[in-house]
Amino acid sequence: MRIGKIAQYNYFAGANLYKKNLSFGKNNDISSEKAEEFNDLRVFNHHIYEYKKGLRNLILTTEKAKYRDVIEEKLQHNGISYIIHEIKGDKINVYFGADSCIEVVKTFNPKLNKLSPEQDFILGIMLGYDRVKQCERYLKTKNKVIKLSYPQE
Repeated sequence: MRIGKIAQYNYFAGANLYKKNLSFGKNNDISSEKAEEFNDLRVFNHHIYEYKKGLRNLILTTEKAKYRDVIEEKLQHNGISYIIHEIKGDKINVYFGADSCIEVVKTFNPKLNKLSPEQDFILGIMLGYDRVKQCERYLKTKNKVIKLSYPQE
């Protein structure tokens, strides 16, 4: 099966390509860098869709650091609160969603392995993880069955 064209998403609105069919075949309408960016940020764009439809209040996604400016521009354009934490290598953790959720995330250590069991539990619940499984995880971390590095007090 051969796919010659892909429908345009709002993602390209900032690149003046809105409402245009994009060809990724021999006659490229866009650069290979833009095509790579589009593919790399597909999950990110889907998360924005889910947030705007009210399916999620908070999203955490790990993305390539080279797209930080594009990600920030898209979130600002959509009026979505966010916080970005750099992680080792060329990756970033992007939290976005409801203002109050972002304010809570700002109180946490940026390193996920440094969260207290309570913070780990709260974050899991805010991200929409299964409540019972989060309770089980909390009990395991509290009883030190699962080892998290606890923050220094």
